[in-house]
Amino acid sequence: MTAEDWAIVHLSLKVSAVAVGGCLPLAFALAWVLARGKFAGKVLLDALIHLPLVLPPVVTGWMLLIAFGPQGPVGSWFESALGLTFMFRWTGAALAAAVMALPLMVRAMRLSIEAVDLRFEATAMTLGASRWRVFRTITLPLALPGVVAGAVLGFARSLGEFGATITFVSNIPGETQTLPLAIYSALQVPGGEAAVTRLAGISVALSLAALVVSEVLARRMARHMGKSAHVL
Repeated sequence: MTAEDWAIVHLSLKVSAVAVGGCLPLAFALAWVLARGKFAGKVLLDALIHLPLVLPPVVTGWMLLIAFGPQGPVGSWFESALGLTFMFRWTGAALAAAVMALPLMVRAMRLSIEAVDLRFEATAMTLGASRWRVFRTITLPLALPGVVAGAVLGFARSLGEFGATITFVSNIPGETQTLPLAIYSALQVPGGEAAVTRLAGISVALSLAALVVSEVLARRMARHMGKSAHVL
């Protein structure tokens, strides 16, 4: 691997880590609302959360451009209030990756929360535990494997993000050029097959590792929940 390849990998990992870390609290909150909430419009909220999965990524990137661009309602506020810009910056690549990863994270976390037996929580509350203590000591530990699995899936999805990123923040070497964008650039250059092979191999290895970790965590969660139900 060349120094340029390492820089691309480092940027990709940074973008993916920031994307997952930044949207993790939101993903868990949305998963909790969908798993436990009962309100009008729940189906619509669920559809909106999963919309990036069915929309063309270019459309998602265009919507991000309108909302988070320098003249956009959200982007202008971030720039004036926090001095944070997204256009042509790695922060914009992280935002695009977060938006695309959010549906997968919410789905995994929602299934994990729904798998928690409500009888555990009810028993703890009858013994005098507060709702916060029940959440902290029972619900969250039981749902944690699914939360981690969702984060890993989101990380893997962020590593492979292309369409929304290139539409929103372009393909700038050293700033927004993550692994998929670097592979695309190498494909446009005569004789770039060697670079494509190296970068594609790295991308496959990282994504495969993330998926394996996610599957292991999901199986452990299933075994753990099965044992808990048996004890009860």
